[in-house]
Amino acid sequence: MKTWKKLAIAVGAVAVLLAWYAFRPERFVLNRQVDEAFPAVQGGVLAQPLVSGNFYSILHPTGGTATIYQMGDGTRVLRFTSFRTSNGPDVHVYLVAADDAKDAAAVRQAGFVDLGELKGNIGDQNYTLGSELNLAKYRAVSIWCKRFSVNFGAAALRPAETPQNH
Repeated sequence: MKTWKKLAIAVGAVAVLLAWYAFRPERFVLNRQVDEAFPAVQGGVLAQPLVSGNFYSILHPTGGTATIYQMGDGTRVLRFTSFRTSNGPDVHVYLVAADDAKDAAAVRQAGFVDLGELKGNIGDQNYTLGSELNLAKYRAVSIWCKRFSVNFGAAALRPAETPQNH
């Protein structure tokens, strides 16, 4: 009987560790704050906003602004300002090939480019875009939890109305 109890305790401990790894419950209560500066503009040429949109909540409260800038050297940067969402396990930033990313099915059906892990669930942050990325095709941003295939929030990108100095 003692051997059975020891085995049950070991199996239970492994199950708890696996569940913790899968769900990462501490990430639901701990925030990761990021405060990245706007990328340096070279040669005095101003960065031009190309498209922009406001985040809205889907599965988790999400807010802030997503803007894609054309930098003076020709590179493009996706910048989040005043950004806030819930933290979670394995959360990524996707550019979605659709007019909007209103739900998980729309993201999966339209296709997307994974820009990498979300740097923080609160604060300003930058993501470099490849020069081959077609902004006429990728018109929405999704904050996506890969572990559970859910869309935390999204922003539909529309042509920027007024140039901003950075």
